[in-house]
Amino acid sequence: MATKEKSKDTAKGLRGTEAHAKTRVLLALWDLGGTDEEVKKGELTERVKRTNEKAGDYQGVFEQLQTSGAIAISKNKISLSGKGVEMLGEGLKNADFEFDSQIGAKTGNALLKWLRETGTPVNGATATSSKATEKAIASYDEFKQVASDVYDQMNRDYNLNDLVPIYRIRREIGNRVTRAQFTEWMMEMQANDILQLQGGGVEDSAPDKIEDSIRNELGNLRCYAKRLIS
Repeated sequence: MATKEKSKDTAKGLRGTEAHAKTRVLLALWDLGGTDEEVKKGELTERVKRTNEKAGDYQGVFEQLQTSGAIAISKNKISLSGKGVEMLGEGLKNADFEFDSQIGAKTGNALLKWLRETGTPVNGATATSSKATEKAIASYDEFKQVASDVYDQMNRDYNLNDLVPIYRIRREIGNRVTRAQFTEWMMEMQANDILQLQGGGVEDSAPDKIEDSIRNELGNLRCYAKRLIS
């Protein structure tokens, strides 16, 4: 009797396909706050691996997601990029995706959170998604253009007198870039004399607005952006 050849999709001890495993990994990372901060790789693996699976079974999945730009891995910590959020949305909408076992409360609640934040299907159509599923920004040049457009729009619409709060720019761009990438590219725009990042406090000194501002290499808080090149 011929031995059935094992599919590549079910290699390395994974239950189900690697495509499904990628979606589960991205969902768990998103739910753990991977768009805002780095998550310990061990914590993420424990969250996604199921009965009879081992942590090593997911190594190939992590490597593929890293190669595709969906996640970044540094010193056993993982963060989720804007592209990763986009891939998660596509994976969950894929008609072939399904859970092949009981998912548990954490996964169920993560799905509920995703539906609430990105919109749910209504009358056979998908509601308009939030910025979480917009196209990821893949390069500095693209970010420079997007950030400049956001700056101009906010400066015009809110009469900000050429001092646009950085937290507003960050929130408008949303998960199209990671928090670390946003900070790095905004600092690069300053280095290229496109923007000047200035100090000063945010209105009402709200901690979340301060958190969404920028600290430079010296730890100095920068709350406003001023356009130097029109």
